[in-house]
Amino acid sequence: MLLANKNAVIYGAGGAIGGAVAHAFSREGAKLFLAGRTLSKIEAVAREIAASGGTAEPAEVDALDESAVEEHAGDVAIKAGHIDILFNAIGMDDVQGPALLDMPAEDFLRPVIKGARTQFLTARAIGRLMVKQASGVLMTVTAGPAREATANIGGFGSACDAIEGLWRGLAAELGPRGVRVICLRSAGSPDTPDVQEVFRLHAKNAGVPLDEYIAGAGSNTLLGRLPVLAEVADVATVMASDRTRAMTGSFINVTCGSRVD
Repeated sequence: MLLANKNAVIYGAGGAIGGAVAHAFSREGAKLFLAGRTLSKIEAVAREIAASGGTAEPAEVDALDESAVEEHAGDVAIKAGHIDILFNAIGMDDVQGPALLDMPAEDFLRPVIKGARTQFLTARAIGRLMVKQASGVLMTVTAGPAREATANIGGFGSACDAIEGLWRGLAAELGPRGVRVICLRSAGSPDTPDVQEVFRLHAKNAGVPLDEYIAGAGSNTLLGRLPVLAEVADVATVMASDRTRAMTGSFINVTCGSRVD
C-alpha cells in the first residue's frame, strides 16, 4: 500500500474533498487524524473509515484559532509519534455570483483572510513538527482561478493566489529541511455540493440551465469533462506517497486538461 505506516492529518475532513481524500488515504494504509469545525461531520467520516477497516481519530478544531491548531497538532504528534502528511481542505466561505463592483468588501475579503490564516496556521503547526523529523509532506488544494482571469468569483481567486504564494514560500524554506510541499489545482468536481451550488449561481448569471452549464464547463477540457472527487483524491494519495519523493514546490494540474502547464 502506498501510505502504509504513514500518519496523516486532514483539516476540513468533514467536507467533500477532505472526506474523499481521507477515504483514499485510508485505503492505502494511512492512519488518519481528522479535524474540522463540525464534529458530527468529522465523526461520520471516521465511522465510515472504521467500517471499512481503517483507523481515524476525529477532533473538533477551529483552524482560525491559533491555540486550538497548535494544541491539536501537538496531541497528534504525541499519540502518533510522527506526522507524515498534512492535507488541507478547509473551506473559505467564499461568495460567488455577484460582480466585484457590486460586492461588499466583507464578502470579498472573507475567503482571502480565512484562506490565508487557516492555511498558514495549520501548515506552520504541522511543518514545525515535520522539520524535527526531517521528513513529511504538506499538501493543499486550490483551483484554476489562481492562474486565470475569471468573472463573478468574488475573492475566491485572490484567496487561491494567496495560498499558492504561501505554499511557494514554504517549499523554499522547508525543502532543505526534508519536508515536501505540494499543491493540487482542481477545476472543480461536479459531484460535490459546493461546486454544484457555485455552478448553479454561474448558470443563473449566464441564463442557461444548470445541466447545460456543467456540460459546457467540462467541454473545454482536453478530456471533455471535469475531474470527479475520487480522481482528485487518487492524485493526492500518490503525491503524499514516497513514489513522488523527488517532487516539491509542485503545483499539480488535476483539471482533466482545462489548462495545459
